Amino acid sequence: MKHTVYLLKIGRKSTCRKPNRKIGVAIGEYILSLGEIAHLFDGPHLKGKSHVFQKPTLNSFMALGTAEWKEARERLQNLLSEDEPILRDDAELRQRAFILQSDATMHLPAQIGDYTDFYSSIHHATNVGMMFRDKNNALMPNWKYLPVGYHGRASSVVISGTPIHRPYGQTLLFDGTPPVFGTCKLMDFELEMAFFVGGSNKLGEPIKAQNAQKHIFGFVIMNDWSARDIQKWEYVPLGPFTAKNLGTTISPWIVTTLALEPFICQNYPQDPEPFPYLTHSDNFNFDINLQVDITPKNSMATTTVCRSNFKYLYWTVKQQLAQHTITGCNVNPGDLMGSGTISGDMSDSFGSLLELSWKGTKPITLQDGTQRKFLQDGDTVTMRAVCEGDGYNIGFGSCVGQLLPAKALTF
Repeated sequence: MKHTVYLLKIGRKSTCRKPNRKIGVAIGEYILSLGEIAHLFDGPHLKGKSHVFQKPTLNSFMALGTAEWKEARERLQNLLSEDEPILRDDAELRQRAFILQSDATMHLPAQIGDYTDFYSSIHHATNVGMMFRDKNNALMPNWKYLPVGYHGRASSVVISGTPIHRPYGQTLLFDGTPPVFGTCKLMDFELEMAFFVGGSNKLGEPIKAQNAQKHIFGFVIMNDWSARDIQKWEYVPLGPFTAKNLGTTISPWIVTTLALEPFICQNYPQDPEPFPYLTHSDNFNFDINLQVDITPKNSMATTTVCRSNFKYLYWTVKQQLAQHTITGCNVNPGDLMGSGTISGDMSDSFGSLLELSWKGTKPITLQDGTQRKFLQDGDTVTMRAVCEGDGYNIGFGSCVGQLLPAKALTF
């Protein structure tokens, strides 16, 4: 039987007993508080820097480099091994350092200064293009030449478990008529993953694709909630705006890039060949199984509506970061970069209801017998991700959000 490996799965938590927010690592049913063992990170790269583990967010640790990240991971593996007595034989330290996950409240792992969302799944982009244009012009002319993206709203990125309210906005009911104002009628999820930036670059100095892994700290699951009818009316000519800024949910645990190295797989074939600044010779795609479940309000019946995989991304995260900074744009520790909706080539691997119901023309039947074209109030969306190794798994936890009715407005 496979067991689940949580190392290094790092996040930020608090408890009723200790309300101050602390950095921790998930170990089975427990969380190891790194602040309590900060003095044990005394290797050549972390000596004199262990204070980063006593900070309330991961930003300071993210600001360090790959050498420090690697040393921290190896030190944790050593401390948690059966043969290492430091934690094993110190009951008082274990009592202070370990808490049950069930006793913890999880928070955003970092202070997110900036958030960017890409559009890097060729199957998703093709599906959307076919719906709103035609099969022969599904992809826009630029799509295969650069990783398309937009700057999102960092202030509305929330932790898993935070409810999202149905938004208000302008929508166009019929072509050729004036828009109307009201609640979104076509609320959707988008199955994504996102990476946190580590380190930084100076303004005016692009990050090279070949070396971009030095700035990719780790990954989370992400739900890019989308108000489709609001988006359709407002996105021309500058792209997503209020249809996306209503809320973006991420899972609380970051799985570090170092932990994902055994699951690196071949990059998606790219044609035409990318420009040199977007080229890297190594594989930097990941075999991560993804799943989306919908649970209706007051129901015990959960339906899996999508099974996809991170490896379906056309543009790698190294290429995304290279594109983001080619102008000299500077990024900072804790910046969040979304992958864009991750869809496969089969209908049950589409990463949004827009695709799964094919713009509402093919309703999905849930286990409780109800149907969905788009989300209904009270629906809970749960996203999961897992890497399946030989005899073990690396789990990302879950990314959960419930859609609540729109709040009452007064003018």
